[in-house]
Amino acid sequence: MALHIPGLIMMVVFYLLVLGIGIWASVKSKKMEKNTFTGQIEVSFLANRKVSLVVGVFTMTATWVGGAFIIGVAETVYDPTKGLIWALLPLQMSVSFIFGGLFFAKPMRDQNYITMMDPFQRKYGKTLTGLLAIVPFISEMMWVPVTLISLGVTISIFSDLPLSLCIWISAAVAIIYTVLGGLSSVAFTDVIQLSLVFCSLWLCAPFVLASDVYTDITQTAFNHTHQAPWLGRLKSDEVWRWIDNFLSMSAGNLAFQDFHQRTLSSSSTSTARMICFIAAGVVIVLGIPPVLIGAVAASTDWNMTSYGSPSPYERGETAMVLPIILLHLTPTAIFVVGMGAIAGAAMSSTDSCLLAATAIFTTTIYKPIRQQASDRELHWVICFSIVAVGIVGTSLTYLDNSILAFWILSSDLTYTIMLPQLICILFIQVSNGYGAVIGYIVAFVMRVLCGEPVFHLPVILHFPGCTLEDGVYIQRWPFKTICMLSALVSILMFSYVSSFLFNKGILPERWDVFKVKLQGAPIPADGAREGEKADVQNENEPVHDTGC
Repeated sequence: MALHIPGLIMMVVFYLLVLGIGIWASVKSKKMEKNTFTGQIEVSFLANRKVSLVVGVFTMTATWVGGAFIIGVAETVYDPTKGLIWALLPLQMSVSFIFGGLFFAKPMRDQNYITMMDPFQRKYGKTLTGLLAIVPFISEMMWVPVTLISLGVTISIFSDLPLSLCIWISAAVAIIYTVLGGLSSVAFTDVIQLSLVFCSLWLCAPFVLASDVYTDITQTAFNHTHQAPWLGRLKSDEVWRWIDNFLSMSAGNLAFQDFHQRTLSSSSTSTARMICFIAAGVVIVLGIPPVLIGAVAASTDWNMTSYGSPSPYERGETAMVLPIILLHLTPTAIFVVGMGAIAGAAMSSTDSCLLAATAIFTTTIYKPIRQQASDRELHWVICFSIVAVGIVGTSLTYLDNSILAFWILSSDLTYTIMLPQLICILFIQVSNGYGAVIGYIVAFVMRVLCGEPVFHLPVILHFPGCTLEDGVYIQRWPFKTICMLSALVSILMFSYVSSFLFNKGILPERWDVFKVKLQGAPIPADGAREGEKADVQNENEPVHDTGC
């Protein structure tokens, strides 16, 4: 397709604006470093815990409303094999934020943690925590190609520029301003990006609805007109799979570092909780325009458009239906604005993944190894880590046929492995390192045995209703949730048994690798002053000072 000059100009202006905001925020971050005593880590990863309610809502929402969110919702609504009933993302994100605000924000923020791995480091020690940290680190890494591909595919709609070039330019901009200012740059650019996304989507939707090439969406919602009804249909044998997908994407989000980075950077616990509750409503509002655009696409007579027949679904372009609709059903200016919305959404998710992965690596893996690292050394480690994560994540986009695999891998790791670990470390006192190891193994082994068609993993563990379709076994039961609950039960059971055996003297104390007897000693809040916790600090506590 020929180069779309207005679209290209819009992208250049947008990138320059975002880069300018990022540089401005980095200058503010440097001033903050000079006027604070909390150290490089809190300034880089948590903006010195000074994120206000308004900025917090913007950055929390922008982190999850990415290009994959906008394009994915429209694609699912339009897809005649799925429909609105399967377009769960807005509702899933909202439920995730509500549960996060109710149960997770307070215990994490009250303790002044730096990352979601800090409670593990305090209770289990640095070695086991370092191993557990591999899972969230990989999950964050896998999100980078997902967000960048959504941006690259969009740009390819109106540009003859190589897909890889578009992706690398976008990644470079995100890497530069994230390196320069850390969370300060990410948060302030999120304000610009989310504002653009909100205004653009709600500007585009009325123009799409004003088109005269589609049948009334209230009729096509229930009737087969140009294709199957866009509301979709949930068959009886799909109910458990629907529930499983809903739970894995909503509850699983609570085990991502991105979420906790926003609550931990807030100015107070009450602010952290309010950020979650307000963001839960905003994400629903932002999900409405993609739903409407997907419904219009499902109701469109493509012969009446410049796109022509066959339809995007028949051409295998279902994933690009949102930019296709904007290109062929709206004026050029509106199309350009819509592309800006997708670009902003994609970049706001990319920078968050870069910072989250770097935070886990620096505080959980590097800092325990280099306990005496200076602020200057940590500064360069953070910079190099952001660049490395960005380059590796962007390089994965060359495997564009496997982007679905990245998404599945990321969500499965957090839901089946990390979520039960996080629940136990925060809310269940009896949990210990023995239970954590067994739960980790149980979740991983069971998930592999359940199979995954995307990775060509055969189904070995057959749950009731597992059927053979086109030579591939399909699980009908909520197998992801079963894996998660099995891990949770394993952690509790083996933690209790091991604690009982060592505390009762049935097993000799010299065999107690994870020191379960020491975990009963009182540990002060992480925000305590150094002098107050000097007498009780032990090797199972975090090796970095997270006091604010």
